[in-house]
Formats: sequence, C-alpha cells, structure tokens
Amino acid sequence: MKIALVGPTYPYRGGIAHFLETMYRGLGARGHETFAVTFTRQYPELLFPGKTQYETAEVEDPVPARRLLDTVNPLTWIRTARHLAKLKPDVVLFKFWMPFFGPSFGTVARYLRRKGIKSVVVVDNAIPHEPRPGDTLLSRYFLKACHGYLVMSDAVENDLATLGIRERIARVPHPVYDIFGPSMSREEARRGLGLPDDSPVLLFFGFIRRYKGLHVLLDSMPRVIERIPNVRLVVAGEFYEDDAPYREIVRQHRLEENVRFDADYIPNDRVAQYFSAADVVVQPYVSATQSGVAQIAYQFDQPLIVTDVGGLAEVVPDGRAGFVVPPENPEALADAIIRFFEEDLRDRFREGVREEKKKYSWDRLYDALEELVAK
Repeated sequence: MKIALVGPTYPYRGGIAHFLETMYRGLGARGHETFAVTFTRQYPELLFPGKTQYETAEVEDPVPARRLLDTVNPLTWIRTARHLAKLKPDVVLFKFWMPFFGPSFGTVARYLRRKGIKSVVVVDNAIPHEPRPGDTLLSRYFLKACHGYLVMSDAVENDLATLGIRERIARVPHPVYDIFGPSMSREEARRGLGLPDDSPVLLFFGFIRRYKGLHVLLDSMPRVIERIPNVRLVVAGEFYEDDAPYREIVRQHRLEENVRFDADYIPNDRVAQYFSAADVVVQPYVSATQSGVAQIAYQFDQPLIVTDVGGLAEVVPDGRAGFVVPPENPEALADAIIRFFEEDLRDRFREGVREEKKKYSWDRLYDALEELVAK
C-alpha cells in the first residue's frame, strides 16, 4: 500500500514521535510505500509546558517528513490535506493523543474523506487525563471523520465508546520499543550516573504531570526507607508543571539523601543508562490509558511496579513481571517496593518480563493496520 503518516516526527522529540518514526520504518520494511507529514508548529510556545519541543541532539538518518501542518493556522490544514490527496495514498495514518489536535486533524481527515481517501488513527487518548471544557467536542470532530481506529488498551476502547465510536476498532498491545540501543551492565550504568553499586534503585521515568502520580511515590518513600535505608529513587524526566510541590514533599519527609531529580528531557542515547542502572521501574499513575514507559522498561528486561489504572495492569502481570497496586495508595505502593527487594524478586521478574514481551511485537500492530484497511 501507499501509506501517509501524519503526526510528530523529527525535528520533534518524545515518545509519540518515536512511535510514529518506528511505524514509518517498519511499514516500509514490510514493502509499503511510506510518506510522512509533520508540523511546522506543533504547539504554540506559550502552551507548551516543557523547555523545548525539539530534538537538541543530532539524529542519525531522521525520517524524511514534509513539514506542512501548523495546528493554529487553518490555511495550512487545507494545504496539508491537498498535499496528502495528491499523493493518492491507500490510507492516511494519524497519531492522536489530545483534543488540541482535533480541529487541524479533523479538517484534514474530512477533506480526504470527500476525496475517497481512508483515514485510520492510532488513538493514545480519546479523552485526556486532565480534561477541559470542549475536549469531547474537539476529539469527536476528528475521530468521527476516520474510517478505522487502532487502540492499545481496553481503557481507550471504552473511551471511544463514550464518544459514540464502537465499530472498525482494532485492539493491539503497545509494542516494545527497540530504538534505545542495547542494555549496559548495571555497574557501568550506575558508575556513569554516580549511583552506589550496592543500593537498591527505583526509577521513575518520563515527563512529570500530576496524573503520573510522582507525589504518591514520594509519599511512599518514608515507609520504604524504614525497611530499606539505602534505597535510591531516581526521577528522570522534565517537569511539565511546577516542581515546587514535589520538592516540598522531599523536604517534609527528609528524603534528600534518597531521592534524586534528573529534571530534564532524557535524550535517546542516555535512556539505556537509566533503565540499566535501575532494579525496578515504578509507575504510580493516578490515571492512564497505556504507557510507552512500560514498553521501554520491557526493552531492557526491567520489571515494573504499576498502579491498577487504564491499561497498565494489562501489560504487567501481577506477581510475574512485577506488581500491580491500587492507585493513590502510598502504603500499598511502599509495601510492594519493600516486598520486591526483601524477597529478592528482580531476577525472577526479569525472566517474567522476557516471556511477557514476546507478544508485544510491532508486526502485530502492522498486521492490524493492514487488516483494518482491507476491511
């Protein structure tokens, strides 16, 4: 097929760009002719919560995407739609994760529909974690214009149903990333990060918003430290909101010796170092659909402790590849962390991860896309 992909790719950074770039290359390797269209402006700088939207490190062999779409300039929406229509693709594949993109994506998809061109969307979030007035209207404007939907958790499929979308949906697990290079030895990774060789290490990874529950993990730490005094928590990711409340929790609980903030975007070439240095990855989310962080952990055979929200429990079988605990419960989270270390479960859970991740291949996603378009 001829497949055009629409969404963030280089020079934009982050997990969504990584996902779309992997699809571009993977579909091309299966014999499809792929094209990519990305943004001239993804977010107005005033609305972007982080330091920058762009890759700051040099990227080898970036995806050759056309930069056409400005999300706040309607003239570019029509220009993008006309460009895609001229390509005469069999399908246009969008990546959708928040209602902000509803007007621009929706206008493009509706133009293509009138030209007889199918649109399929990989839906990360049909309803956002932090909803605002008008979100449902904006999401529905785009999603109702599409011909098919790829979802990666039951939670997203249920959210689509609340928007009135119940047909032409393919459910596929989020694939395991393979773009961050090989694992390092734990000793080498810790040496590079300045972490003690003999300390138990927890990793919280990714940008920080309240729905990700870092505050719950920090509140659990005093209980953990009582039993495991030399434990270290590494928080590796950029704050997308005020960091003061989190640092205040650290001060109140006197966690300065046990908690380390590497409060910046972690570039691709350093991801392996953080995951290789950890004993376990902790995702204490308050709400979720699915998470790319879990799939990065699986790339490095790392067990996880996650909360039972969204699709996280679907990815981490409790007691086999990690633990699943109730959300917003610091005591239960602390008890799971303590049990992980006191029962020395790392090697057993790593073996469980190796077995579990066999079902999270990119080919399953590509198969689902091809079947959806054929239908």
